[in-house]
Amino acid sequence: MSEMTMELEKKEAPTSDEAEVVRARRTFIPRIDIYSAGDEIVLVADMPGVDEQNIDVTLEKNLLTIRGRVVNQAPEGYNSVYSEYRIGDYERTFSLSDEVDRDKIEAVLTNGVLRLTLTKAEVAKARKIAVHAEL
Repeated sequence: MSEMTMELEKKEAPTSDEAEVVRARRTFIPRIDIYSAGDEIVLVADMPGVDEQNIDVTLEKNLLTIRGRVVNQAPEGYNSVYSEYRIGDYERTFSLSDEVDRDKIEAVLTNGVLRLTLTKAEVAKARKIAVHAEL
């Protein structure tokens, strides 16, 4: 990512002084891999159990926030005797630099894996400048 100076930093989601975030469920930070290729950065987030109806990707100012909710699929009428899989929500926030084209962010969810493609803005792309000689 040395060619691209995009800043992707984990940030805590801002809350106003008047608001308090109260959750009755666990909230996990999803594991994310970040790849760079040419004019794109790709984020791959592992969010098992999340489907397209229960995922939210928002961009507010320079904060990109990913939220997902897992619906408990325990069989009705059964009580859990032993469980290793924990149910909860997912949330992660990144700070984007001005080098990301906000209109070209794409998100695809496949089998609980979210793939975000961030495209470099035209103004941030390197370009060759022609040099002319004056005689």
